[in-house]
Amino acid sequence: MKKIAILGSTGSIGTQTLEVVEAQKDIEVTALAAGSNIALLEVQIRKFRPKTACVWDEQKAKELKSSVRDLPVRILSGMEGLMEAAIEPSSDMVVTAVVGMIGIRPTIAAMEAGKDIALANKETLVTAGHIIMPLAKERGVKILPVDSEHSAIFQCLNGEHKNTIHKILLTASGGPFRGRTRKEMESVQVEDALNHPNWSMGRKITIDSSTMVNKGLEVMEAKWLFGVEMDQVQVVIQPKSIIHSMVEFEDGAVMAQLGTPDMKLPIQYALYYPERRPLSGDRLDFWIMGQIAFEKPDMVNFPGLGLAYEAGRTGGTLPTVFNAANERAVSKFLNREIPYLAITDMIEGAMNGHTVKDSPTVEEILEAEAAAYEYIESRW
Repeated sequence: MKKIAILGSTGSIGTQTLEVVEAQKDIEVTALAAGSNIALLEVQIRKFRPKTACVWDEQKAKELKSSVRDLPVRILSGMEGLMEAAIEPSSDMVVTAVVGMIGIRPTIAAMEAGKDIALANKETLVTAGHIIMPLAKERGVKILPVDSEHSAIFQCLNGEHKNTIHKILLTASGGPFRGRTRKEMESVQVEDALNHPNWSMGRKITIDSSTMVNKGLEVMEAKWLFGVEMDQVQVVIQPKSIIHSMVEFEDGAVMAQLGTPDMKLPIQYALYYPERRPLSGDRLDFWIMGQIAFEKPDMVNFPGLGLAYEAGRTGGTLPTVFNAANERAVSKFLNREIPYLAITDMIEGAMNGHTVKDSPTVEEILEAEAAAYEYIESRW
């Protein structure tokens, strides 16, 4: 029986991972970690009986400890608790579904402890790919992508040699504002940006999808996961989210992975790789679908994607600044402190004001994150 820890268990990916676990019935959950949603975390603890549970907020952890005192579960808090959950001795795999750069240290700790990683925390590779990928090779652990696009690429590469990749075609729906100009997006409200046409995701990633920043993060993630250059990753708008991504090989052949927009498929594939399991849900009906359309990405009205390419090509600490500025900007937008278009303006300003450090350590990555936050707070 496979044993897993889930970091970010109360979020969108975490809850869907637990739905897969419940449906398949042959995975044991050894550790759970969440931010502050202790009501849901308590339900999860009672259902899945992990040995360890972590809550980021210390006071919430105390409340949870009191609520589950009848159960044999350790309740931890903060970064120390998150890292303990990541290295829980009995687990084979860690699902990293926390949002943001908070995922870097526990991911590294899990890998150093010999755990395979089901990676849903893209910021880990965006900011520290130069650390993560060599460490995976050194420790002999697998990094199995959970993002639907990266899972699609991973599946297309089964049985192929990575050195035969000519180009990765990373698909994007275009989000709720596809086809709009910046002028037309001046009045966008939080509710508008959270209304994604295809996918059900967490609030932060839904906003990132609407600005195309999420696709930029995915381009940088793909660079590290598949050992390609930034310019070998081409974004293609595919509005129906039927083709999840494609790989073009050096002989001109293109392989694509298709399916309905259901995150349980890549989650389950990562958990059971290389085995495929039955999965309930809708299936593609090509007669109803009729046709699949493609468009070029609009980098003029959605500058976040172009900024991501700039950050990825430059490397060093610049991807960290791109990511950190976006995190803080999205938080401000969700709190209704800034207008929608200010998100990418903030990112650009932070990048322009940053002095890049090459091959940064984890400490230098976190310093760059703090500097980006400070820049945003001092100017907005």
